[in-house]
Amino acid sequence: MCDIHKNPKNLSDAERHSQEHKKWNRRSFLQALGLVGGGTMMLGGSTLTASRPSPLATALSESVSDRILVLIRLDGGNDGLNTIVPIYDYDIYANLRPSIKLPQNSLYNLTPEFGLPDFMSDLQSMWGEGAMKVVHGVGYQDSSLSHFRGSDIWASTVAEQNIETGWFGRYFENLYPDYIVNPPEIPAAVQIGSIGNLIFEGQDNNYAFSVANPDQLETIAENGTLHDMTDLPDCVYGEKLQFIRGTTNTTFTYAGSIHDAYSSSTNGYEYLEDRLGRQLSIVSRMIKGNLGTKVYMVTIGGFDTHANQAEQHAYLLNNLANSVKTFFDDLKLTGHDQEVLAMTISEFGRRPDENGSNGTDHGAAAPLMLFGPGIEGNGFVGNHPSLTSLDQFGNLVYNIDFRQVYATVMKEWLCVDASIVNQALLGSNFESIDFGFNCNEIDDNPVDGFSHLAVYENNRTIIKFNNPETQHTVVKLYNLIGQEVATLMNELLMSGEHTLDIKEKAQTRLSTGQYIYRISVGSDNYSKSVLVH
Repeated sequence: MCDIHKNPKNLSDAERHSQEHKKWNRRSFLQALGLVGGGTMMLGGSTLTASRPSPLATALSESVSDRILVLIRLDGGNDGLNTIVPIYDYDIYANLRPSIKLPQNSLYNLTPEFGLPDFMSDLQSMWGEGAMKVVHGVGYQDSSLSHFRGSDIWASTVAEQNIETGWFGRYFENLYPDYIVNPPEIPAAVQIGSIGNLIFEGQDNNYAFSVANPDQLETIAENGTLHDMTDLPDCVYGEKLQFIRGTTNTTFTYAGSIHDAYSSSTNGYEYLEDRLGRQLSIVSRMIKGNLGTKVYMVTIGGFDTHANQAEQHAYLLNNLANSVKTFFDDLKLTGHDQEVLAMTISEFGRRPDENGSNGTDHGAAAPLMLFGPGIEGNGFVGNHPSLTSLDQFGNLVYNIDFRQVYATVMKEWLCVDASIVNQALLGSNFESIDFGFNCNEIDDNPVDGFSHLAVYENNRTIIKFNNPETQHTVVKLYNLIGQEVATLMNELLMSGEHTLDIKEKAQTRLSTGQYIYRISVGSDNYSKSVLVH
């Protein structure tokens, strides 16, 4: 009954669907093992001692924006047509879904064109207060109908080839180039569920404090053993040992800060005790306890509704609506709601027509929802896909690329520089969408006009930077364990563009490899990893 057009030979649809989930589970298991101390393992009995981050890591973790992003993953492929119902085409919708259509008199009219199911009534007030937006028809060209591959594409942002890094993983890798040996004081991201998802995966490290479920996060270890990072053999085994020890150290370094934030706050509202409610209740306490983490991901599964969809889907969407409303009501008690944006993601939508089992099969485009008072007004973004002009597989045709949504959220909500966003999206430049928020009033560059980058040209590794004004400038080079290698510059520089040859200025022998440069101008610091050839 799983209608997937990429079907291996000699496998029925049901066998293909079963194999798909087995593949995902094997990959998740291996990924969980790779995380080692990802909140699931007790180590030793000595008192936890949080390692102090290097000044470099501290500088990198600073941000003038207090905004937070909460990703809500609807695992399994959410049915968009029974989430936001196209009233303007209700007759066509009803004919496509004779058994699972939602009665028109049960819908809450968000506008005359679109309705919200009555089991999502908790979101009516958020819509009315201007704290909810819907993005129509989100997807990408030639959508994969595989859970495993579809999830990877939404995480990696690459559909044409298998990429083992995620959009936030690549961003954090740029932000924290010495993460393993000098982790920032707070978790870069916190992830509940979705172990094995690529979103926070970098080239050499996963940047999320990851736990499989709320129970593990609530009972996070208060004791652990921190491993020595210096006495390691100089070989491949030593590199692997460094990775495992560093990851474990990072996990238990964060146990204390997570525990402190959680313990210093309380929930002001009663959340549902099932699935998403418990996860968001924990995230709320960490936000209100000022943990400082900017990105969270929570997960609610069960959206793979091939059979008997009506009751299951209604239950899941009721859970989503209630939990999101309670979450923002809770944050409002302390004023934190203004700085939080929640966004739903799912690996694909469902077919517009129901199948023979009173369910829907894997599809393509689907709506994406944004929540929070920071969006400053309700509304719809983009055009709803046609219910009659379908693609060759009978799926809804997307009109907004999901990567454009990612780029907008990074640039306009988290206030990440556009050039860094392009790097995180592997060189693709996506224009921002008007979601009702921007960073125009947030100064995310303490020294107005300062910019810097490293390039390799004419067999030389060059740092280029622009000084907006005449000021004292210090440029230092560090190795990946935070040790200062050389002072490349320490002088008063005129305003304008400057270039610096790393090997020439170091005045010491530099081995080929990865380093970190740090530029200090006035009281501000800028850092980036660089490969010296």
